[in-house]
Amino acid sequence: MYSTIKSQPTIFIIFGGTGDLNQRKLAPALYNLFLEGWLPEQFSIIGTGRTPLSDEQFAEKLLDGINQFSRSGKVQQEKWDEFSKHIFYQVSDAKDASTYQEFGKRIENHNAEWNTKANVIYYLAVSPNFFPIIAENIKKSKLADDPEKSRIVIEKPFGHDLESSKELNKLLASIFDEHQIYRIDHYLGKETVQNIMAFRFANSILEPIWNRNYIEHVQISVTEQLGVGDRGDYYDGAGAMRDMIQNHLLQLLCLVAMESPVSFNADEVRDRKVDVLKAMRRFSPDDVRFSAVRGQYSKGWIEGKEVPGYREESKVNPDSNTETFAAVKFFVDNWRWHGVPFYVRTGKRMHQSSSIITIQFKDVPHMIFPTEASESWQQNRLIISIQPEMSIRLQVQAKRPGLDMVLNTVDMVFDYKGTYTNQAPEAYETLLLDTMLGDQTLFMRGDQVEAAWDLIMPILSTWEAKKSLSFPNYSADSWGPEVAEALIARDGFHWFSLPLAGKK
Repeated sequence: MYSTIKSQPTIFIIFGGTGDLNQRKLAPALYNLFLEGWLPEQFSIIGTGRTPLSDEQFAEKLLDGINQFSRSGKVQQEKWDEFSKHIFYQVSDAKDASTYQEFGKRIENHNAEWNTKANVIYYLAVSPNFFPIIAENIKKSKLADDPEKSRIVIEKPFGHDLESSKELNKLLASIFDEHQIYRIDHYLGKETVQNIMAFRFANSILEPIWNRNYIEHVQISVTEQLGVGDRGDYYDGAGAMRDMIQNHLLQLLCLVAMESPVSFNADEVRDRKVDVLKAMRRFSPDDVRFSAVRGQYSKGWIEGKEVPGYREESKVNPDSNTETFAAVKFFVDNWRWHGVPFYVRTGKRMHQSSSIITIQFKDVPHMIFPTEASESWQQNRLIISIQPEMSIRLQVQAKRPGLDMVLNTVDMVFDYKGTYTNQAPEAYETLLLDTMLGDQTLFMRGDQVEAAWDLIMPILSTWEAKKSLSFPNYSADSWGPEVAEALIARDGFHWFSLPLAGKK
């Protein structure tokens, strides 16, 4: 595919340009956009960092990342020669406002060379404590004076709690208009996540049953086999609730639960998501005891290799009270969803890495078949698999071939690999292109971030006030702590998982 949509001339200034995020995600995404014709003819990628590098050395560093992590495989030399002409490096200390003058000069030079005023995207691929510093220095250097031409991209986490997120929003609002601020959540760029809206609102057969009359409960499960790796210092101050539920999982919940927007306008879509967060039932300290559980992994074996427990990981406090697993039962108190529980769970060092949304429908009102015909009976389920498999499957009951009447579950499957031959874009490709085009549909608005923090703060406050005496309470390669099973079993349900190739 070669794009017929062209964005305007664009300058990317990537703070943290020598870091892991740029090498693994941003550079491969920009290169793939270039290969498929989505980048404008006039563009520039300016990496920044304190390490002294030449343009050529920086380009070589990005080349290593692209060769390792790009979905298109190793670069073709001819294409790389063309792409690398647009790569530059600027030594800069993010804390030193005087070094930002060089960015201004580079922007002016590109504008003169291109004979136009380019869009400038400031991408903050840095530690969150640098977000306010960089934003204030951009303001001091007058690098964002044109609100129609400058944009800022903020990676998660957006704040550490409700108050810090409000402070950061207030600071950014004093420098940028809301339409210039792109709070990025890579989950929203995933192909299957975007397809939730298409699946819901482009098919008339779903809307009549997408409510409490037909849906019994919803599960959203994002599990990881990996531990914290070299992120121990960050993770020990965050935990599963902040790292995953406050952003990724609540975003998925909003897509499932939102009302139909009037149009695909960015603010219209985001208004409906905020409506969901505002309608969600708040927690009292007693509610937290019964509706939220936490866990921390111990050592174990993953795919034949022994792995350490969380407290033995690098840069982690040996007495850490940080949760590596969290499960919560939410309710959305509106007409559509009243009484329907939304169960979410996430954890590290789990049995498999997967992201799955399961919608379980209510049972048939009257069973006409004899018991022996329906021993394997199960309720209808809609399963949206985000990763590693990208699919949407509807599980229904059907007669097994034969002379007797025996029912079993069959899957009606939409599988990306089986349906489309072209490769799905990576999430960052989608989000970077939308940033260039000025489309904020897949980005979080300030009030949406604050509403999500407001919802989970009672849980965080309760957990932080009382140290868990049971940690660690689940072993590596398990499905999490027993208390998570009890959370959902009390309502007569159990957690679902989708069998993957090579997994039992």
